[in-house]
Amino acid sequence: MCRIAGIVDKSKTEDQLKSEIKAMCDSMAHGGPDDEGFYFNANNGIAFGHRRLSLIDLSAAGHQPMFYNENKYVISFNGEIYNYRALKASLLNLNHEFNSNSDTEVILAAYAEWGIKSFSMLNGMFAFSLYDSTSNNTYLVRDSAGIKPLYFSAINQQLVFASEVRAFEHANQRYTNNKNWKIYLLAFGHIPEPYTTYTEIEMLPKASYLTWAHSNHTFEVKAYQSLIPENKITDYTEAVQVVKQSLKNAVRKHLYSDAPIGAFLSGGIDSSIISILASQILKKQEKLHTLAINFEEAEYSEKIYQDLISSQIKSIHREYSVSKSVFDEQFPNAIAAMDQPTTDGVNSWFISYFAKQNGLKAVLSGIGADELFGGYPSFKRMGLVEKLSKLPRFILKQGLRFNKPILKRAYYLSYKNTCGKYLFLRGIFSPDEIALLLKCTINQVDEVLKNAKIGEMNSSLKDAEKASWLEYNLYMQNQLLKDTDAMSMQHGVEVRVPFLDKELVKFVKEIKSDLIYKTDKPKGLLVDAFANLLPEKIWNRPKMGFTFPFQKWLSKNQEFLSILSNNKNEKVRNLTEDFRNGNLHWSKIMAVYQVVGDED
Repeated sequence: MCRIAGIVDKSKTEDQLKSEIKAMCDSMAHGGPDDEGFYFNANNGIAFGHRRLSLIDLSAAGHQPMFYNENKYVISFNGEIYNYRALKASLLNLNHEFNSNSDTEVILAAYAEWGIKSFSMLNGMFAFSLYDSTSNNTYLVRDSAGIKPLYFSAINQQLVFASEVRAFEHANQRYTNNKNWKIYLLAFGHIPEPYTTYTEIEMLPKASYLTWAHSNHTFEVKAYQSLIPENKITDYTEAVQVVKQSLKNAVRKHLYSDAPIGAFLSGGIDSSIISILASQILKKQEKLHTLAINFEEAEYSEKIYQDLISSQIKSIHREYSVSKSVFDEQFPNAIAAMDQPTTDGVNSWFISYFAKQNGLKAVLSGIGADELFGGYPSFKRMGLVEKLSKLPRFILKQGLRFNKPILKRAYYLSYKNTCGKYLFLRGIFSPDEIALLLKCTINQVDEVLKNAKIGEMNSSLKDAEKASWLEYNLYMQNQLLKDTDAMSMQHGVEVRVPFLDKELVKFVKEIKSDLIYKTDKPKGLLVDAFANLLPEKIWNRPKMGFTFPFQKWLSKNQEFLSILSNNKNEKVRNLTEDFRNGNLHWSKIMAVYQVVGDED
């Protein structure tokens, strides 16, 4: 796990490229504290940069950028390839030679053997740049689940890319502030892919690769994988066995590491299953390290469930308590760590902060289970969403007349598209509120959101399948994964997500949807797959989710509130007072805080 950056610009001297790529990498040193490296090609104006967080092959042989086949190919790679051992065995049989034990070299050898077809053969979380001197092309490639970020800008016959948007500030290129990002943030609670705070910088889509032709300075983006649900598995017993075996295999692969690795243990279904499986796999070698956060506020604590699992698996368990004073002290650091504005991510900053203190370089997380197995309220609400969506636009637009948030958000359904359905379910502010906060018109807000290029789900999907599509491709993609990566890498900690293992996702998509979602318990298929291991106390209780007492703590944080209460905008001041009095959710005030902070 690392941070990468690159510049392709023939108009720049080698000294300019060296200076800029060094500055880009330095701005992301937190995500690659172990080593740095650079590659320069003056003829084509290429500069690759790399900051390394060593997890597989900790030796100098894993140094990047890495070369292969007499320097015909060079790569700067961020991530982990979980099937690299199997690929390496195949490549050895094809007479390929290796100088390291790293997964990076396997990517190069696979490309040398199979070309761009090799991208779809990789199972892992990754973002990399690869220069092929034989074709004179540079490729940018991102994993199939979009776990690792890769931003790029392609303007003025120049390609710039990086793991974080903040790195582009050092590329000596003038970027335009995206005037729509505040609308996205106030509506979604984040800036959805492909958008960023800059008009010219966007996220490379997941399961895709960009080809930059050095011969004529042009590029194109293509998908290397498209997963289409097949519903091959129609028997519940078979489905249980498929989930059981594929998740075990996924956890086993995600434990590959030459550095200390542990697991986040919240006490919920997902992290408990991951911890139990990891402990079983490691038992012959070492004990699993588990990590938990708790609070003085009992209603937020899941300690009894964490203790139940840590005792069952006899893990080396570390528990950290976050008090209001600790939160107030570190909150500014968590905000500063955000690469892009978001209403979430602070919790991930803290758990990664403690993982670093515990000497862990990598941790396993349960992200992805709710989206795949029906763990959110949206799975039960989607039927209502579809019925309401059929109402005429003029009726849905009347939602703005109400004060209740869910009724106001019905306005979004008047868009008659995927974005509208998502914002009805998970939207932060309604268009009239956004207009007041930004001093623009509702029509301007509508124009931005109705035309947002965030993807369209297939209308033929069943209701629960639609909910899964929205949660997987929008909420998880744009909020959970992006925030987790930014916040964990701020501490030089890698978060691995076994539930998003490529093979596991493929198998789950082959299961008839009714077997997954029409169960008599939360995430029933997943729970039944591990019924012999998972205590009933873990799954037979209300879902809590991994959250902090934000409402209580932020409402008493005077420094936070003063920035808002002194704002010239009356709507901002009114919302601040509502929050202070307990009448506004913390996610809303966090969105306002980021918009207001940008004005200073």
